[in-house]
Amino acid sequence: MSTSLLYHAFGLVGYRYVRQEFREGRVTFTIAQPRERLRCSECGSNNVWAQGSTPRTFHTLPIGAKPVQIHFPVPRVCCHDCGLTRQVKIGFADPRKSYTRSFERYALALSQHMTIQDVAEHLHVSWDTIKDMQARSLQRRFGKPKLHKLQQIAIDEIAIGKGHHYLTVVLNLLSGAVVFVGDGKGAEALKPFWSRLRRSRAKIRAVATDMGKAYIKAVRENLRGAVHVFDHFHVVKLFNDKLSALRRDLHRAANSARDRHVLKGTRWLLLKNPENLDDDRNEWQRLQEALELNAPLATAYYLKEDLRQLWSQPNKRTARRVLRDWLARARASGVRMLAQFANTLEEHQEGILAYYDYPISTGPLEGTNTKIQAMKRQAYGFRDCEFYKLKILGIHEAKYALVG
Repeated sequence: MSTSLLYHAFGLVGYRYVRQEFREGRVTFTIAQPRERLRCSECGSNNVWAQGSTPRTFHTLPIGAKPVQIHFPVPRVCCHDCGLTRQVKIGFADPRKSYTRSFERYALALSQHMTIQDVAEHLHVSWDTIKDMQARSLQRRFGKPKLHKLQQIAIDEIAIGKGHHYLTVVLNLLSGAVVFVGDGKGAEALKPFWSRLRRSRAKIRAVATDMGKAYIKAVRENLRGAVHVFDHFHVVKLFNDKLSALRRDLHRAANSARDRHVLKGTRWLLLKNPENLDDDRNEWQRLQEALELNAPLATAYYLKEDLRQLWSQPNKRTARRVLRDWLARARASGVRMLAQFANTLEEHQEGILAYYDYPISTGPLEGTNTKIQAMKRQAYGFRDCEFYKLKILGIHEAKYALVG
């Protein structure tokens, strides 16, 4: 093996080849640094005197399936200019690391296709070593996202495990990148984000959230000039939850076994969009039987379909008229649930109709949440929450199979 091969194959510049060994399935190359290349690690002077060495071994790029190590006696020099005695800097590895930079780049490239455990087994290193590489790379690239160009954002929380543990995520709706991950949910979780946002002097024009009171208060206090858009998927979902509760109450109050039988199993039929009902399974017929049986349920179902049309109007003015008509019909229905929901919509109508000023939603954030959950399943969970948050910050660049 020649010294030039050290450079072309392993990226080692300024070192000379000494010998090689084959032992226990490993290839070990011993290298040395020429005397004329020794420099003081403190001041960079070449006016130094060698004072022994400290042997170190580094993992480097494998040759086929065989692991390769670089054995390097790190010279210790006494500098006549600054008077210090120190080890020279290692040009091919970072301080306090047992692997070369080329080895790290190779491991990170494999991590785009393989799990941490698979990469570790392939490279014959520990699981923690690969995880440390990923964490350093993610921290360097995504640890402190730039916020000064933010214009439109979405905010929502995601569940990260049993016991009501949550993370609050802020998404840049224009780039699709996660720009903040906070511990917990609600206003407290967003405090670090508001602090960073003020320092960045970003001008947020619109923000999409659900109708939670904590988000309303946080946006009102910290984004006074922004348009607050209530996510229409959450509005429809909230009505669907109320509709399911109404069906359940009607099923309990049914007087006959036949009525209970007709209402039983109709929950998903009520929540499905009419165009998605399966004729081969007689879903439309079963739904019609349930609606004919109970007038309040039929009223609530048809109002649900009308509510969906609120976000498909040609302009905000028309949408406002449609909303007022919907509120009037809900209150005139005599169904308590519908009247209560009408009061909720009226209280939040400006945020609902703000969709026509900025047609945004938390939909992209829900898609990101799906990728996050897939990543968590493939990793069989994350014990290190900080590492998990770094993975979330970089998830928008995942181009291959999501890996943990």
